[in-house]
Amino acid sequence: MPFDPTDAQDVYKDAGKNVLFTTLKVNRTNAKDDCAKVQELVSREQAILRSMNIRYPEEHLKVALGFSNSIWDYLFADAKKPQELEDFKPVKGPKYTAPATPADLFIHIRADSEAVVYEVASLIREYYRDFTKVEDETKGFRYFEGRSIIGFVDGTENPEVQKASHYAIIGDEDPDYENGSYAFAQKYIHDMDAWNALKTEDQEKAIGRKKFNDLELEDDYKLKNSHNVASQDNDDGIEHKIVRMNVPFSDPSSGKTGTYFIGYARHWTVTKRMLENMFGQSDRLLDFSDPVTGNMFFIPSVTTLNQIVDDELPAK
Repeated sequence: MPFDPTDAQDVYKDAGKNVLFTTLKVNRTNAKDDCAKVQELVSREQAILRSMNIRYPEEHLKVALGFSNSIWDYLFADAKKPQELEDFKPVKGPKYTAPATPADLFIHIRADSEAVVYEVASLIREYYRDFTKVEDETKGFRYFEGRSIIGFVDGTENPEVQKASHYAIIGDEDPDYENGSYAFAQKYIHDMDAWNALKTEDQEKAIGRKKFNDLELEDDYKLKNSHNVASQDNDDGIEHKIVRMNVPFSDPSSGKTGTYFIGYARHWTVTKRMLENMFGQSDRLLDFSDPVTGNMFFIPSVTTLNQIVDDELPAK
């Protein structure tokens, strides 16, 4: 079956202007009861999204809802599992480690208006507040013309919009879960004082691109572990891509500033290899960026969300 944009959640489009990421842990008191509560959450979330898009179409509201491997096993023990869904395990390099942190459910909300993001988040909360614990909530924003918080244009390595769905959306290789996606969420805290103390030329060598005009540096001018080299996946001599939506966040008065990395992929194995390369090669950016969370989720298609609500997931 070909890609159906009406069946996919919003995982391959722009990062948005105002963004909220929420990860939740289910209390796990009773699997049957918890499953019923999740079914209501999924149903209500879809209804809230439809209603708000009717009310405020100009705000470009987008929402993605996902499930970790462990909560899938807990809630849907008799259902087939998406082929690449697994627990995320720490990725250890010679200097730095990408940690694995607790999370069951993932909610990614973005819109032009912060008021719309707030309204959607508060409405959805009514349907998870009684059976979950919030593990992390991060509010992000668009920085100038789409730059990362460290000052470089972001998303340059993303596939073109017309091709993005090919890299972000599951195809007929997993027919039971077509039009779904795999998300990896990772929160970084930056040492902005140390980063800003670098000369612009040294920052550019660390990233592999010019800071002002975003032109890629010649290979001879890059560090061997520059970010745009270390974070690639060139398995079998082919560059594999995902859709990245890096989002800046900050509490400026406290100096706590960072990037929430969210990568949506057709194949989790591609994102996994990117992480292994990045940490295995000690990406220069990691000298200034401390990863504090790490979670992997399956983002179901609308069809699969409806199957969850109706208790009709494909059986093992």
